[in-house]
Amino acid sequence: MNIAYIDPPGSVPAQGLYTSVGHLEGSAYRFVAGQLSVNAAGDIVGADDFDAQFDQVFGNLEGVIKGLGGTMASVVKFTTFVTSRDHIDPFMKKRAADFPQWYPSGIFPPNTLLIVQGLVKPEFKLEVEAVVAI
Repeated sequence: MNIAYIDPPGSVPAQGLYTSVGHLEGSAYRFVAGQLSVNAAGDIVGADDFDAQFDQVFGNLEGVIKGLGGTMASVVKFTTFVTSRDHIDPFMKKRAADFPQWYPSGIFPPNTLLIVQGLVKPEFKLEVEAVVAI
């Protein structure tokens, strides 16, 4: 199989040297790069507002997945990175409020939650990557 890299419609500008999605041609799985709190112009959104970053990050993730032809229900697994233990409670509250719209059955994809020292820019508090099946 050949590996392909793409930036589907809905992708925001990369914050480094990477592509939004990688996949093995012929496979249903797509590996979506970690999404950060940037808008379509590449500007940081919510530098001091975790909830705003959550909304932007998951909005970006949903945009990439839609660009691939899927929905948030296409997610097989999330990996979440936060920069402080203090962000876990707001993260859980936002998930509890927002995820039922994407997963009305109440069954949610697996998620690995990691606390890291920092992300690519100090303003970023949250990054989420996903494996999706398209």
